[in-house]
Amino acid sequence: MIFVNSMSDLFHKQVPTSFIDQVFETMEAADWHVFQVLTKRSSLMRDYLRRRYCATPGPKHIWCGVSVEDAQAKGRIEHLRATPAGVRFLSIEPLIGAVGPVDLTGIDWVIAGGESGPGARPLHLEWAREIRDQCVEQKVAFFFKQWGGIRPKSGGRELDGREWSEFPDRKASAL
Repeated sequence: MIFVNSMSDLFHKQVPTSFIDQVFETMEAADWHVFQVLTKRSSLMRDYLRRRYCATPGPKHIWCGVSVEDAQAKGRIEHLRATPAGVRFLSIEPLIGAVGPVDLTGIDWVIAGGESGPGARPLHLEWAREIRDQCVEQKVAFFFKQWGGIRPKSGGRELDGREWSEFPDRKASAL
């Protein structure tokens, strides 16, 4: 599993389309890997993938996701749902506020977690539970990454007495 541009955003407005094309050509050719592409620029990703794949879903080994850190960022979910991706996921981290009700139709995976590093804002238990419970109810794989704190592993990974380490079923992914 390869996290593409883990410290940057492939769909930043200053990244040339020709570069994005090269990245996707490489990912498409290397179908023995799973690639994760995460962005905050959800409409740019949606538009690019619509041009690239038209009405067909993208390759199952290229997972496309959007960051949703609180309720104000929920609009990105609609962009993702309209994206022709093989697997769609939400990265709800750092979770810095309640997200509220979320329609997870067409979403294959949700990752949630707290912020880490100096000055990390706290993750409230009810925010994490709300997301987890919606995933369980809507049958979407849920991965709780961390509580956060000074160091990423400061608070551990348990939510209500267990680790949540679910992954999407790549064979039954959203189309």
